[in-house]
Amino acid sequence: MKTHLAFALLSCFLVSTDVLANRVKQGSLDEKIMQLEEWSLKKPAMRFNGEKFRNYVKNTPRNYSIVVMLTALQPQRNCAVCKKADEEFQIVANSWRYSPFFNNKLFLAVVDFDDGGDVFQALKINSAPMFIHFPPNGKPNKRLDYMDIQRFGFASEQLARWISERAEVQIRVFRPPNYSGVVLVLLTASMIGGLLYFKRNNLEFLYNRNAWATLASIFIMFMTSGQMWNQIRGTPLFHRNPSTGQIMYIHGSSQGQFVIESYLIMLLYAAVVAGVLLMNETSKQNLEPGKKRVFAMVGLIIFIFFFSLLLSIFRSKYPGYPYSLFL
Repeated sequence: MKTHLAFALLSCFLVSTDVLANRVKQGSLDEKIMQLEEWSLKKPAMRFNGEKFRNYVKNTPRNYSIVVMLTALQPQRNCAVCKKADEEFQIVANSWRYSPFFNNKLFLAVVDFDDGGDVFQALKINSAPMFIHFPPNGKPNKRLDYMDIQRFGFASEQLARWISERAEVQIRVFRPPNYSGVVLVLLTASMIGGLLYFKRNNLEFLYNRNAWATLASIFIMFMTSGQMWNQIRGTPLFHRNPSTGQIMYIHGSSQGQFVIESYLIMLLYAAVVAGVLLMNETSKQNLEPGKKRVFAMVGLIIFIFFFSLLLSIFRSKYPGYPYSLFL
């Protein structure tokens, strides 16, 4: 009888203890969510240091997803791409905060290297920016919860799509109005209109084949160098490793590129075209045969050298590419 009574008392004690622990956890979770909601009202992309990251991201209980941008925004870090990524992340954060679908199942935060260097060390991150999704349960999946910005870029539309897939929410991006494109089109149209007006009595330049060929060549080189891809993906100007300070101008993967890389490729294309024109056009000029041969040889050297550079860059991005030329 005494044994049954002791067992019953022990069972009641364990049940009451478990209930009390659950209530404490629930109370702690409610406090967390209330605090995050208060912070997100003031700043949709909350700024976390190491302590806040551990309390609201790493530690339990937690029944919400949180997307963290690891970055290095301080001027001494010289991370130009971090500033651009931060602008895009702020657009996503504001779009989510003022969306009709906003709820407390998703929050967005920023950890700067100078405020939370221990976070970078704990996650073994040595580059920035980096976007990581922390699910409600378990640890982030390195293949799915780490955004591949080298492949997809970090434009707000790409960020919103990735966050929507990982956190199972709906985010519609609302960009602030940007009138620079409209102003540029109006200025260009005004300049062209003014030129045509002042030249209205002499429009022979419109039939100049060389002028149209030059414009067409510039447009083709501009597009084939990847400028449109940059506009769509929002690619960074270059990449600087915040730990070593090393700058990369050429992307190491075939799935990405930098803005400076596109300009370099365009210049190489222009040099190849110049070499071809030098070989072709000098034969039509009234020059001495010796000078023609010299110009043709210079054009050939220019063509071979810069085409070799193009192939070497292509091979660095596609390691299995079998062809090369001198370089």
